[in-house]
Amino acid sequence: MYQVTHLENGLTVATAEMPHMASLSLGFWVGVGGRYEPGRLNGVSHFIEHLLFKGTKRRSARDISQAVEGIGGYLNAFTSEENTCFYSKARHDRFDDLLDVLGDMLLNSRFDPTDVEKERGVIKEELAMYRDQPSQHVQELLNETLWPDQPLGRPLTGTERSLDRITRADLVGFLRSNYVTGATVVTAAGRLKHQKILNAVAPLDDRFGRGARPRLTPSHNEQAAPRLRLFTSKTEQTQMALGIRTCSRHDERRFALRLLNTILGENMSSRLFQVIREDRGLAYNIYSATSFFEDTGDLVISAGLDTDQLPETLRLILRELHRLTAAPPGNAEFRRARDYVLGQFDLGLESTENQMMWLGEQLIGYGRVLSPARIKRRLSEVTPGAVRAVIRDFFRPDRLNLALVSPLKNAERIRRILRLQ
Repeated sequence: MYQVTHLENGLTVATAEMPHMASLSLGFWVGVGGRYEPGRLNGVSHFIEHLLFKGTKRRSARDISQAVEGIGGYLNAFTSEENTCFYSKARHDRFDDLLDVLGDMLLNSRFDPTDVEKERGVIKEELAMYRDQPSQHVQELLNETLWPDQPLGRPLTGTERSLDRITRADLVGFLRSNYVTGATVVTAAGRLKHQKILNAVAPLDDRFGRGARPRLTPSHNEQAAPRLRLFTSKTEQTQMALGIRTCSRHDERRFALRLLNTILGENMSSRLFQVIREDRGLAYNIYSATSFFEDTGDLVISAGLDTDQLPETLRLILRELHRLTAAPPGNAEFRRARDYVLGQFDLGLESTENQMMWLGEQLIGYGRVLSPARIKRRLSEVTPGAVRAVIRDFFRPDRLNLALVSPLKNAERIRRILRLQ
């Protein structure tokens, strides 16, 4: 049972009552992420995420972790393109402890200058770690290729140059301007009562700065032909990421895209896994995934493989995409994909943490909580013809982008294949 209450100053509180569970998960969501950052402050949201764990007026960094881990719980956070989330989980009777720690972090963090400099170095090490992971690096290169010279194409962690520019005043100013009531949602799921959660959170309502959620920078997509980005590196494999720009999370076609993704490459039964790995043995792992944002989205096919096998693999991927534009999936294949998606959807909402995440994602993304039953109904209404129609809508040269991290020094042969020649 979902309940949502909007408090007087603008803070939103949402709960999912799961009386059969022993745990409770609590999250503070702020509807601001990488897309809200000016170029000069690229990475500031992620920087703030790190610093909120470094100490408050009442607690040191160690005190923060011990306050939650010491009661058998855990504490974490993440920054995405359009939101930032700080969350924790523990036994249901420890809610007050979780709320005290998370509220303290968001409202009383010190941003000590020494901590700012230490964490700047830590994040630079995080950047270096990602650069040393070709499978991660290729995804960042693809984002830059899909959305060049705009916030969606920038790394969420920032760059060494942008991190060096960010000052303590920038961090504090960004938090005060954006961590406001209109952008903040508190979600809880587990063995709880909505009114009790509401009573506990209400005193925080007037402690957050009052204001509306800021506007993000819209995406722009000026592209006429396929684009390719090659990063030459002395790697044992080539890592590839083929991205197709799609639609926003508000577009009804997203339901057909969800089923298309399952048919194409989401699991071991998918076409790409069967053709590329099982039939041809060209890659250990190949998969596809979708992302949906406020005004755009993407479908990304990723694989790691021997460089000599790249041309054949790319041709086979494009062949499967063409097959889906030429004919809708058969009834048996479509039914398996639909049942997989519906089953995964149900399994994904079994835990208190995932229910807490569902509430936050819905409220930040849509401004309301869409019921799981409604989502499942829309997925059930998708037809094989709708899957074919949606791939025809998006599998076009002006939406196709390929990123490679590879020993290759020249990718002209790959470029010709990508041009569908």
